[in-house]
Amino acid sequence: MTATADALPKDRVRDAATVVLLRRDGPEPRLLMGQRGKSAAFMPSKFVFPGGAVDAEDASVPCAHPLRPEIRAMLAAEAAEGLADALAMAAIRELWEETGLALAHGGAGPVPGGLPESWAPFYASGHMPAADRLTLIFRAITPPGRPRRFDARFFLVEAEAIRGSLDDFSGACDELSHLGWVSLAEARRLDLPFITEVVLGEVAARLAAPAEARPAPFFHHARGRSFLTGL
Repeated sequence: MTATADALPKDRVRDAATVVLLRRDGPEPRLLMGQRGKSAAFMPSKFVFPGGAVDAEDASVPCAHPLRPEIRAMLAAEAAEGLADALAMAAIRELWEETGLALAHGGAGPVPGGLPESWAPFYASGHMPAADRLTLIFRAITPPGRPRRFDARFFLVEAEAIRGSLDDFSGACDELSHLGWVSLAEARRLDLPFITEVVLGEVAARLAAPAEARPAPFFHHARGRSFLTGL
């Protein structure tokens, strides 16, 4: 999560993006997860997927391949103009910052000038971000009364889209510890936030019926009640 996000009012619902990275090169599918610090203001000590708040500059950086039209349409349905691209780039940036893994296409060429500080290391590493492998599978708004609130979009990404080693987390920041690949069964035994458990159920359903066209569920709250609808 960026310093910009931390500076915003704590009661504001902030747009956020999360990456559910799916790896299939073993006997069963695995997901990348890490543990938040015990002193974190939001979900302390919980195991989560990489992700965080959208930064103001996320929509302004160049991208090798944009969002697929159908994913852009889903994101734009109930969002401000330009937010779809910002969400996609925030997902890529947060994955890079928290794990050191690059969702990118090679051959970035010279580093563009005027890059935001938060993006400079990504381009300096020789990568150009690629949003075309992002699939929207879930959206959730944090319930009222929590210390931090987010309107989070969860993107499923096949790990084969990552450039470089899937086991090299040496470039990760210290926001998540115990980074590692876990099966669905192993993930469910971890200390998880409620919404992460729900997202795991959505991932399991997609793995069980890969050819089925599924809407992205939307978990939100109104008039003191919780709702799960489809985007």
